[in-house]
Amino acid sequence: MRIRDQRAHDEPGIDLVPLIDVILVLIIFFVITTTFDVRSTLQLQLPVASAQQPAPPKTINILVNADGRYFVGEQEVLRTDVEAVKQAIAAVAGDDRELPVMLRADARTPYQAVVTAQDALAQLGFRRIAIATAPEPQS
Repeated sequence: MRIRDQRAHDEPGIDLVPLIDVILVLIIFFVITTTFDVRSTLQLQLPVASAQQPAPPKTINILVNADGRYFVGEQEVLRTDVEAVKQAIAAVAGDDRELPVMLRADARTPYQAVVTAQDALAQLGFRRIAIATAPEPQS
């Protein structure tokens, strides 16, 4: 007669918890170490004008791309409402409202996006606003 061992037979298996932990750490590492340089991929097509003056050396640069997204200085403004644009401009300008502002908008930008940027500047008290254009092509 054969006597069977009454112990339960363990099925071999792979414990997934350490594997998930390692994958999560790798994902976090790659997300943190990846740099996103939005400015290098931002292509602006400026409107054309006949005269162009050089920008003063210390200016606040505001870019509005063709999709209506705002970039103040080096930072992208995540929301497109006036309050968000005002906060971004105030963060870059500080207390100095006499700084000149260079507004660069793509020629395909919706007009409302440019008006929103100008409205935010006016509410903050900026009066020296220049709008960037491209020179006329030589014929």
